[in-house]
Amino acid sequence: MVQSKKQKYTFLAFCLIPTFIMFSIFTLYPLFSGLYYSFFEWSGSSQDKTFIGFDNYIELFNDDIIPQTIYHDYFLVAAKVVGIMVLALFFAVALTQLKIKEAPFYRIVFFFPNIMSVVVIGILWAFIYNPSMGLVNSGLEAIGLESWTRAWLGDEDWALPSLILPSVWAGIGLFMLMLMGGIANVSKSYYEAAEIDGANEWQQFWKVTLPLVWPQIKISILYIVITTLNGSFIIVQVMTGGGPNNSTHVMGSYLYQQAFQQYNFGYGATIGVMILILSLFTVMILQFLMRRERVEY
Repeated sequence: MVQSKKQKYTFLAFCLIPTFIMFSIFTLYPLFSGLYYSFFEWSGSSQDKTFIGFDNYIELFNDDIIPQTIYHDYFLVAAKVVGIMVLALFFAVALTQLKIKEAPFYRIVFFFPNIMSVVVIGILWAFIYNPSMGLVNSGLEAIGLESWTRAWLGDEDWALPSLILPSVWAGIGLFMLMLMGGIANVSKSYYEAAEIDGANEWQQFWKVTLPLVWPQIKISILYIVITTLNGSFIIVQVMTGGGPNNSTHVMGSYLYQQAFQQYNFGYGATIGVMILILSLFTVMILQFLMRRERVEY
């Protein structure tokens, strides 16, 4: 059916304008509001706002806790990228290449944590790490390693590393399914050709599977980085609240503490601007480092 230009533009406007309105309300407005409030001293609950210019940013650079939160965030980023990608890729290859009969069942099992709320996951793992009745200490005691038991979330040295396991456990399923989709689209003829050339299974993985699923791997890594820098505060807030002694505070949890617990909303908005800038720079650097020629098949 032939359509006039007016009909086409009307249809495009009908599709795009509602989306743009929602994007403006839930993304652009909070973004520019946060930037605006970062120049004020404001409790967040009163009508009185005092313009202080760049004082919040000066305080940000002089805050001793900020470098710790940045280190904690990137520590979790590195641990999650390595842990999730290694395990997700391993299980994706195993469930697609080894022809396991129970593969559909394992897909459900691995994906199950992804349908759970992060709050529920945090509460669940807080019980698992409980020093008196948690599974971790009980398991160590059962195998005779009582000296290894500790208050995992109450120990300054172990609280942050203890957050890695629930974070990785909660993220494996989604990225495993993404990688499985990429592997399933690789033609079997490539593996047959590699086998004829004498390549073993390990060589097929490195020379065939990995290059052809690189787009899925790249997207997965970027998604993990973005969601960790912007959303790791939830599990931190639920499991440790940033303690003990600020040893698990990430940028998001410190923002929450400043803005909604200490009623220093202007400074909290400044931390939000810092998170945005660091996230953008991190993604840009990763895009540059992970760029490669497109593989067509």
